[in-house]
Amino acid sequence: MNKNNLKKTKIILVRHGECRGNREGLFRGRSDFPLNERGLIQAKELAAEMRLFLPVKVFTGPLSRAKQTAEIIAAECNVETEECANFNNIKLGPWEGQTKDFISRKYPEQWGVWLNEPEKLTVNGIEKLAEVQERAKKGLEEIIDCYSGRTVIIVSHRAVLKPLIASCLEMAKPYFWRIHMDTAAYSILYFEPERGFTLVQLNQNRHLSEYISEWE
Repeated sequence: MNKNNLKKTKIILVRHGECRGNREGLFRGRSDFPLNERGLIQAKELAAEMRLFLPVKVFTGPLSRAKQTAEIIAAECNVETEECANFNNIKLGPWEGQTKDFISRKYPEQWGVWLNEPEKLTVNGIEKLAEVQERAKKGLEEIIDCYSGRTVIIVSHRAVLKPLIASCLEMAKPYFWRIHMDTAAYSILYFEPERGFTLVQLNQNRHLSEYISEWE
């Protein structure tokens, strides 16, 4: 990342709208759930909010729920989207499409790790959070190099955005359960070369007419 550019960059981190997997409490990972009816409404409400920030581009992960959200935002803001593999969701292998109850019964030891220190989880076929964090940070740094001093939007997934925020803020482990982002909510980071990253908003949901938190 070029630290000689002194311009302040605004990065808006957006979690995609609701999909069936969210509604049914499934572990989603790379399963390609599209937005459901509520998710489409959320994306439209989110897009109206994003227009106020005057973004120059919307970046998105490749899964349908992220791309649909990004495309609705981009259309409202009259900007282009760009797909970026670094913002794809975590790979969950044998856990994808399964419920918490199923996973806790079939993988009791690993489930305990997930609930307490997910950064230490090691299951064959499941991407480590450190790997997710590394690729997401790389994607963000590439964007900052190209769009320094401007406002950009990144549409991705909770299990990508939380490690990314933790990396930007240099949070110690375990960090995963200390950050929360609901569907169609957004967080805002500023990047300044002399100061690094500053988190100015987290899990903002004021734009949603119907707020349903996955935390509760």
